[in-house]
Amino acid sequence: MALFDRLAAYRDYGLAALRIMTGLLFLEHGTMKLFSFPAAQGGDHLSPLLLTAALLEFVGGILITIGFLTRPVAFILSGQMAVAYFMAHASKGFWPALNNGEAAILFSFVFIYLFFAGAGAFSVDNRKKI
Repeated sequence: MALFDRLAAYRDYGLAALRIMTGLLFLEHGTMKLFSFPAAQGGDHLSPLLLTAALLEFVGGILITIGFLTRPVAFILSGQMAVAYFMAHASKGFWPALNNGEAAILFSFVFIYLFFAGAGAFSVDNRKKI
C-alpha cells in the first residue's frame, strides 16, 4: 500500500496529462473539419450542425488543453459527444467497436470525469494567485 500512497501525491499531474492529451486530440477533430488539417473531415461545405460541432471541438479543445473554464467546457463537450454518438454511430449497430463510436463514448466519459475532477496541475483554472 505504501506505493499507492506515494503515487497519490502525483494525482494532479496525472489528471493534467489526461486533460492536456484529451484537449489536443479533441482539438484535432476541430482542425480537421475547419482547416482540413491534418486531413479533411466533413467535406468542403459544413452543414450548420457540423460547423457547430467543429467550433465546439476547436475552441473546446483549446480551453481543455490550457485548463481554462475546464468544468463547464467539459460538461458541454461531454454532451456534444453523447449527441454525436447517438446521431452518427448508434444507428449503425449496437456494438461501439463495430459502429466506430468508441472515441465518442470515451471522450464523453473523460469529459464527465474532468467536469467532476477539475483541471489538475498546469492549468489556468489552478494558477497560483500572486
